Amino acid sequence: MSGHEHIPPASNQLPIVTGTDGQAYIPADAVAAFLRAVAESCRNLADDPDCNLRTAGAAIDLEADALDCRAILRTT
Repeated sequence: MSGHEHIPPASNQLPIVTGTDGQAYIPADAVAAFLRAVAESCRNLADDPDCNLRTAGAAIDLEADALDCRAILRTT
């Protein structure tokens, strides 16, 4: 990869369901698996001299933004 290709957010794989209260929910097992994947990504980046906690934080923010958008679409 040249670094310019669009990679869809991993959070797109999380199932979102709408509760009887109209709120968006993600099953706990999916959240746990997602958090484990985030942790593994951080471990993989730990030795990369071009990455730091700011880089990891920015990637997590992008995932959160994508998830927020999906939740809004699910509930509107």
